Amino acid sequence: MSVESPVSSVSSRFKLLALFAVFLLPMAVAWGMVEWRLGIPEGRTAHGQLTPEVPALAEWPLAGMDKQGADDWVLAFDCPAACDEQADRWWRLHRALGREAHRISRLRLGGGGEALPGAAAVAWTGAAPWRSPGRLWVFDPEGRAVLAYAPDVETAQVLEDLELLLERNPEPPMARLQAE
Repeated sequence: MSVESPVSSVSSRFKLLALFAVFLLPMAVAWGMVEWRLGIPEGRTAHGQLTPEVPALAEWPLAGMDKQGADDWVLAFDCPAACDEQADRWWRLHRALGREAHRISRLRLGGGGEALPGAAAVAWTGAAPWRSPGRLWVFDPEGRAVLAYAPDVETAQVLEDLELLLERNPEPPMARLQAE
């Protein structure tokens, strides 16, 4: 007959309590965070205006609008009469997206001259109260406005928002194969 020492019994109980704490403590902390909103950020991280109050892109008074792929996001900028500098800026941003660049179609609204490679140029056919020369909009694949930027926005901020947007909305795994 073996007799267990009191020190061994306390040690075993402590180990058992520590094991329960390892599994139950994270659950209790997570519940507290959700219940009392502790440690959960409230703010948004977009640098542009989220979900601007503009109609869907298909409802805009534009002639000859076309995007490259059916699942493409659209980067549309309202081009005043001379916008070569702005068009070059958004072309460089498009290239900076790297391997995700194929998921974005660029659309130049108005302006004269030829569009840069990879962009489509369309003309306004009517008045639009939301029109603002120099403004940039980002549309989802269904044509809904997601973000709007003022003409003086920093390119790096738009790039950061686009990278986050494309990361949070991954491309379907078979999309490239279906396009080919």
